[in-house]
Amino acid sequence: MLDAQQRLEYASAVTRFGGGQTNAVRLIRRQGLDAFESIHAGLTGAQLDEVLRSVEDLQTAGVDALLLGEAGYPSTLANAGVAAPALFVKGQQDLLEHRGFGVCGSRNATDESLRAARACSESIAIHDFTVVSGYARGVDMTCHVGALAAGGTTVIVLPEGILNFRIKRGDLESLWDPARTVVISQFSPRKPWSAGGAMGRNAIIAGLSQGLVVVEAGETGGTLAAGMHALDRGQPVLTLELFGAPAGNRMLQARGAIPIKSRQELDAYLLHLPSNGSPQLTLL
Repeated sequence: MLDAQQRLEYASAVTRFGGGQTNAVRLIRRQGLDAFESIHAGLTGAQLDEVLRSVEDLQTAGVDALLLGEAGYPSTLANAGVAAPALFVKGQQDLLEHRGFGVCGSRNATDESLRAARACSESIAIHDFTVVSGYARGVDMTCHVGALAAGGTTVIVLPEGILNFRIKRGDLESLWDPARTVVISQFSPRKPWSAGGAMGRNAIIAGLSQGLVVVEAGETGGTLAAGMHALDRGQPVLTLELFGAPAGNRMLQARGAIPIKSRQELDAYLLHLPSNGSPQLTLL
């Protein structure tokens, strides 16, 4: 049984020096927790010093780590092909096992889409799902705020290292409740934002969710990729069609996404979503 210090050391080592997430996950699935020990044991003196400095900063920030293959790692994500070797976690960890529903959309969404995103997140919270989203401006931020304003819970999935996290000023800051939020990152603690990190983050959102609401997707980009990934996993993807369907939403619908034309339709889907997240939904 690893203690908190060991988990942080192993997580810092594997995310910084593990040879990439895909390779690390393969090794962990073959060797179990011994893979973390092997990676940690192979660090040079300078690398170990870097890991220990990260651990000190993580402990000061109140961050824990969850390791793939160890108790506490989210079960839905552990069984998914997008599992990360380790997750850095700050906040209410129990929310990672509560049934979640993801929401994604453009960073530059229209006002109409932002109003729709707020309504969606409120509905998800009212139906006792945790809103899972990515902390970008636009749709993501609106959804975190909407969930908390409705008395619900939210998972913030970062596209960068968790030591870069700050509570953003404005509505989120005024509603912030550490008992109803959890922040997670699959990346090395100080890794800066990157487009690749944002794409990888979207896969984790899907892995933690029973389904995904796409508010506004373009013909290319991370939102479209997230919807396609969820469809490929057999998850229900609900695309909004409140003010006409954006191009990316139509592309997702052509692949099997379900168009949603009102908040009442979304409520109906959420109410009758099977507990196992089966995509076989019907509007009742």
